[in-house]
Amino acid sequence: MVTTRAMHHMSQSRKAAASGWIGSALEYYDFFIYATAASLIFPQIFFPSDNPTVAIVASLATYGVGYVARPIGAFVLGHWGDTHGRKTVLIVCMFLMGISTMAVGILPTYQQVGILAPILLVILRLVQGFAVAGEISGASSMILEHAPFGRRGFYASFALQGVQAGQILAAAVFLPLAAYMPTDAFNSWGWRIPFLLSFFVIVAGYIIRREVDETPAFAREGELGETPRAPIVQAIKLSWRDMLRVICMALMNVIPVVATIFGAAYAVQPAYGIGFAKDVYLWIPVLGNMLAVFVIPFVGHLSDKVGRKPPIIVGALLSGLLAFGYLYAISIRNVPLAILLSLLMWGVVYQGYNAIFPSFYPELFPTRTRVSAMAISQNIGTTITALLPALFATVAPPGSANIPLTVGAIAFGITIIAALAAVTARETYRINIEDLGNPEAVPMARADYERQRAGAASGAAAVPT
Repeated sequence: MVTTRAMHHMSQSRKAAASGWIGSALEYYDFFIYATAASLIFPQIFFPSDNPTVAIVASLATYGVGYVARPIGAFVLGHWGDTHGRKTVLIVCMFLMGISTMAVGILPTYQQVGILAPILLVILRLVQGFAVAGEISGASSMILEHAPFGRRGFYASFALQGVQAGQILAAAVFLPLAAYMPTDAFNSWGWRIPFLLSFFVIVAGYIIRREVDETPAFAREGELGETPRAPIVQAIKLSWRDMLRVICMALMNVIPVVATIFGAAYAVQPAYGIGFAKDVYLWIPVLGNMLAVFVIPFVGHLSDKVGRKPPIIVGALLSGLLAFGYLYAISIRNVPLAILLSLLMWGVVYQGYNAIFPSFYPELFPTRTRVSAMAISQNIGTTITALLPALFATVAPPGSANIPLTVGAIAFGITIIAALAAVTARETYRINIEDLGNPEAVPMARADYERQRAGAASGAAAVPT
């Protein structure tokens, strides 16, 4: 029989998943419209140069600057999430991201104010990076701690499904502008429209996130007086090995870097001589993310049956191999092949990792330090990979030979490191939530796990355990 308490917890589980999905979609819409603009338009309007290589490297470097701020944001926002709650930190992230993104949309160009333009752009990118540092760790922890027993992988995957949806919106907003606006109008003011639309991020995000209760796990910590004053210190002291593993696994961000940042610059910037039309190339991440939206919950559900580690390991190694083929397809100007390989690499195989880390990362850490430990380690890893576009453009500049082989080899080597980190981690999917983060915790017997999982799926055991 389904009790009132179980019904309330099931309702909160669904609200938390919806909040994580929509909030992540809105925040990453903000983050990725910058990434799209950094590849397609910013080299011309913020970094004019007689040397096109310098302009491309400078623009892609500002993309990486946003990630430099992420470890700082992870320390501050992770501390906030572990001491003041998951709900409040997510609202703070939303306001910071929305306001900084709107401000990019009103920036003057290099032709108008000179060097001040890229300086202001870098400052706002730093604010964006600071804000987004707390989003995935906060949203993943909130969903995980609200989720029914045995369904943490499925529910937490919605946070990343929201991220993919945000990327679809980011590219899709640029599609009609790039396709139908005159070039002069797009370069002058059309590119500003997606940034100014972030006003709706602030309004919609606040309305959605205020409806979710604080998580039962965090509330129990407060009732027992176990809320830490210095969660970062505890996290490093007690969980440094798992934090190091997360740093290495987070290097998987190299795949979206190859697919949507360096790939875009390689395909459309005249300096590389490839000549993909901007509106054609923009369909590559759109189609890949559309496919990912369907694949992610399936993989999340699968991880509740077979574990977190197998999908991550397979996804890491195969997507790294596919990076070679994807860059080769661009180099030979084969648009259909580039789209096909992008769908396989980014839309399907990479999701073996992408769908799982929102449950696997927070499961490696105890409740009292979960947001801090995940935020710091994940953002250090992604910061490293975010500097790769500028590195790729430096080691494989326009005119160099074997760009696909050079960049592909670096990407594959990084995915091997991520896979090895997953191999050494402990499996977490059959561990009760109060035992997460304890290296000595004994997983539940599979038969008992499946029985309780079936009960949770039916709503008869909806309380998170």
